[in-house]
Order: sequence, then structure tokens, then C-alpha cells
Amino acid sequence: MTNISTFQEQFLTPSDELIRDISGLDGDIIILGAGGKIGPSIARLTKKALQLAGKTNKVTGVSRFSEAGLRESLEADGIATISADILDDAQLQALPDAPNVLYLAGTKFGTKDREAYTWAMNAYLPGRVAEKYKNSRIVVYSTGNVYPYVDLSSGGASEDIKPNPVGEYGQSCLGRERIFEHFSLTHGTPVLMYRLNYAIDFRYGVLLEVAKSVLAERPIDLSTGFVNVIWQSDSNETAIRSLLHCSSPPKLLNVTGPETVSVKWLAEEFGKKFGKTPQFIGEPQQTALLSNAAESFRLFGYPKVSLKQMIEITATWLLEGGETINKPTHFQERKGQY
Repeated sequence: MTNISTFQEQFLTPSDELIRDISGLDGDIIILGAGGKIGPSIARLTKKALQLAGKTNKVTGVSRFSEAGLRESLEADGIATISADILDDAQLQALPDAPNVLYLAGTKFGTKDREAYTWAMNAYLPGRVAEKYKNSRIVVYSTGNVYPYVDLSSGGASEDIKPNPVGEYGQSCLGRERIFEHFSLTHGTPVLMYRLNYAIDFRYGVLLEVAKSVLAERPIDLSTGFVNVIWQSDSNETAIRSLLHCSSPPKLLNVTGPETVSVKWLAEEFGKKFGKTPQFIGEPQQTALLSNAAESFRLFGYPKVSLKQMIEITATWLLEGGETINKPTHFQERKGQY
């Protein structure tokens, strides 16, 4: 099995390609939504890559910082922090300007029965941010949920597939994209729509959910029988490097792994590691929410962490009692209700 501490160190080690690209990036970087599942790791990776490149660009993380100790931890790693609720326009306008923006703010979980808040976060707030940072380049975190479900044999939806999201979460995410697109065209703001589907790491994600079900001998629903996954360190690197590929009109970019992964196969792989026989319910449907990331691979190469490595580290992390985040992806959801 992989040594956990070694893998964690690798998780935050910038690649030579990232160091090269960030060397050509001028100006400070602000991360809006630096809390949550992705924000802290991308902030740390950005800072470390700048240091290794010999750059002094400032990295600022903005969040409500509701997680105890996170703000202090980021500051100890050399990241400036600002505690703010950017849905409050006065707090948003008080933020410093920066030539480079990573926009991670948004909401997904708990969307059901909070539709109004979801639309405010995912579609209203982007307009305020786009105006505030109209002179910056902006990588906008979006999602594969803007696409329709596609046939399993399709290879996934590519960027030229017309969006047709299922449910209000996906619709609000398309709203986010359209608002940023409008202001990009209005002001000439360079933007990249970063359609991620699904990132995972030690503590959360599709693989962890499948593994936990196998270990606990809970039935796994196969109605959504195939998924895409990418390790979070790979997706983080792609996001940072995407700052050099923003444009007006905005560039669309799918970000995920190269495989169309069978959920049944995943469960069986974990079953081998745990000495368990997976239990299943439901039958795989002929469609799934799948993305084709060929353009991302053209620009940045293939992810460095393989699917087999993801399975191994997830199994080890779970067996050794590693901390997990209780935010299920709901990858089985087929009606868009999160």
C-alpha cells in the first residue's frame, strides 16, 4: 500500500509544468471561495508553486472561514486571508483588486428547498464579481452538470455540446456561466469556464463514497453506473494553469479524468482490498453525466494520479481512519435535486 504521509506530501508538490506556467503569470492572485473542499488546497498549491518559481506574487484567500483554524493555517503557509461574505456587496467591493482571480464561490449541497439562495449564489453573485473584477483574468469554477445526460458510448459531452442541465442546481450553474459570459463580452474580460466533474481526494468524492459502502456492506445503487473522476491535485494544477488561457469570449474547458469509470468495477476493486463482496441494487441506465476532457489533455497533458492510485490511496485512507468530509457528491442523482 502507498504510504499516506508520502502521498500527502506529493499532493501539495507542484509539477514542473505548473512552476513553468506560473513563472509567466504577472500580478497577484485572489481566490474567492478559499474555504470548502477545494479552496485550501488550491491556495497552498498556488503559493508553493510561486515560491518554487522564485516569484513574489501575493496569494489572497477570501472566505467566510467558518471552519475553525483554517484561516490561521493558511496564513501560516504564507497566504493572506480576508474573512468576508461576498454575497454582501459592501464586503465584496471592499476586497482588493488583483489581475488574477480564481472564482470558486457557489453552492450545491442543500440546493433542494433553498432554490432562491442557490440562484443568488450561483447566478446573481457572478454578475457582481464580474463587474468588480472586470479588469482581471478570471477562471470560473463551473460543473459538468450544465450538460445533458449522454449515452455511455458517446465518450462524454465535449465543449461543443449545447448545455441542457437537469434540475435547478445545473440551471443555476449555467446561469453563472451566462452572466460571466455577458460581462466578458461587455468589458472584454478574459474568462475561462472550468467545468469540473468530479474531483476527489482523501476525504471526499465518488471513490470514497463507493469504498465506504463496500466496507459497511451497504448496497450500491447502479442506476448511474458510470462516472468520471480526477484527483484534486491534478484538477487544482489545471485550474491555476488555466489563468494563462482565459479569453473573451470565454473559453470553455472540461476538466476530469480520461476514463468512463464503471461504478460496479470500482466497488469490486474495493471489495478485493477489503475482503468484502459488494452488494448492488438497480440496473445501469444507458445515459450518465459524463464529460470529454480531450481539450484539457491537449493543453495540459493527462492527469498524473492514475485511477489505480486513487483506488489504492482511498482504500488505505479509509482503513487507517483518515478524516473524511461528510459532503456526498450525490453522483447517483438523476433529477438534479441536490
